[in-house]
Amino acid sequence: MSGQDRPGDDVPAARKTSFLRTIKAVAWSFFGIRKGAEYDKDVNQLNPVHVVIAGVLAVIVFVVALVLLVNFVISSGVASG
Repeated sequence: MSGQDRPGDDVPAARKTSFLRTIKAVAWSFFGIRKGAEYDKDVNQLNPVHVVIAGVLAVIVFVVALVLLVNFVISSGVASG
């Protein structure tokens, strides 16, 4: 019996964590502050697909917030000037 015949040898470890934890990790990455131990835990537990989805959502929210802020500043500047 070779090493390839044993079941479970080539099965990757399951990455079990909530999507909320993924969102928190992505939010911390936007600020650039993260403890080394927490980063290592995230690398081992977070699902890469969830990280991509959360990252795209975070970028969309960030861009929409910037557009709204700019529109607010421009509209309030024209009204007062």
